[in-house]
Amino acid sequence: MDKKVLDLIEHGNSLLKSENYEDALSYFEQALILEPNNADIWNKKGVALRSLGRYDEALECFNKSLSLDPRDNKAS
Repeated sequence: MDKKVLDLIEHGNSLLKSENYEDALSYFEQALILEPNNADIWNKKGVALRSLGRYDEALECFNKSLSLDPRDNKAS
């Protein structure tokens, strides 16, 4: 995985932990532009959306994550 993508994910994770979901979402979206077929990033985006109460969008992200990696046991 590209270092830029890793940095975006790491920063997004940090923002999730500090409950800054809007900014976390932005970082995960940037990471998905670079790696649109990464199931883990789709899952993280779903977590951020769910935390914002955007449940329909979150469900779409979780489904996308599972479609990319059906064995993704981290899909929320």
